[in-house]
Amino acid sequence: MKILKGTALYALLSAATLFVFGCDRQRDEKQPVELQETSMLTVRVAQPEVQEWPESINVNGAIRPWQEIVVSPETDGLRVEQLAVEVGDEVKRGGLLVKFADDIPRAELRKNQALVAQSRANLELARANYRRAQETAHSGSVSSQQVEEYRITQATAEASLGSALADLDSSKVKLSQTRILATDDARIASKSGTLGEVAASGSELYRMIRDDKLEWRAEVDARQLGSIEEGQEAHVQLPDGRTIDGEVRKVGSIIDADTGRAIVYVSIPEKASARSGMFAAGRIELGVRPALTLPQSAVSLRDGKAYVWLVGDAQRVASRLVSTGRRMDDRVEVTAGLFAGERVVSAGGAFLAEGAKVDISTVGEPTPGMLP
Repeated sequence: MKILKGTALYALLSAATLFVFGCDRQRDEKQPVELQETSMLTVRVAQPEVQEWPESINVNGAIRPWQEIVVSPETDGLRVEQLAVEVGDEVKRGGLLVKFADDIPRAELRKNQALVAQSRANLELARANYRRAQETAHSGSVSSQQVEEYRITQATAEASLGSALADLDSSKVKLSQTRILATDDARIASKSGTLGEVAASGSELYRMIRDDKLEWRAEVDARQLGSIEEGQEAHVQLPDGRTIDGEVRKVGSIIDADTGRAIVYVSIPEKASARSGMFAAGRIELGVRPALTLPQSAVSLRDGKAYVWLVGDAQRVASRLVSTGRRMDDRVEVTAGLFAGERVVSAGGAFLAEGAKVDISTVGEPTPGMLP
């Protein structure tokens, strides 16, 4: 009888143990579902906005003179007697630049003046002889052949005088060329002449920057060339960090066959701190055009490519490859891969997984469990 009671008690205890264990197991099986639901991330979303943004292109180029003036002698064999200016000097139109020794040109001038006087005297004599021959030809004392000879002598004397006058003019010009004057306002950029040298015609003595004006010669490729027009604003950053403003003066019409680039000529202020020969970076403002933009925090980078997380109807996220363009403040332009009206996770894309379900926040501040 005691054995039966012990057996019944043991069975009752075993059944109670199995019941408790089964309840705990069912509670454990339900717990992951509850955890999964409570761990769903809360995010903020944004939609692309169309904004009017200024468009510009970044280019590089050298700073060069607007126009250069080369100072050189026009006459051979003249000795340099004076170099009146130095590098960096400003000169005015008509100012003296170079003076050559003028003793030889002056001697030639005096010689040609004497030849002119002699030719005039010869012409007067020839004219008088021809006139007398014509007057006496009617009386028969002078033959027609002699009259013709006097006429030819007069014509020869006239030609000799013309030649002498031309030589005189030439000597005057040569004498005037012993002084080289500035043809325009300019700044001396380089000096090649040496005192005492006998300069050859066309040899460079000075090089000047006309009107002391410089320009930035920006190099652009063929794709950029079509969007650049005369009058557009440009900003040039000098090597010392200062930025100067300029304006597109001329767009080059020839693309270099070796580099594939064309030159855009940008005028810069006369009193700017730029110097010829500087290499500068800058940008050319192309105007304003619409841009489809997102907060920069909405764009994730993976393997050098830009992605956004789109929120679908079932509130599950999917990544999409996009192309980006201009940036301004905290926003970025999306040039391809996105359409207006689509919902994009505005922050925390790096923590999401493909197909994950999210909860969309409708408040301005993050709540516990929300992605920053």
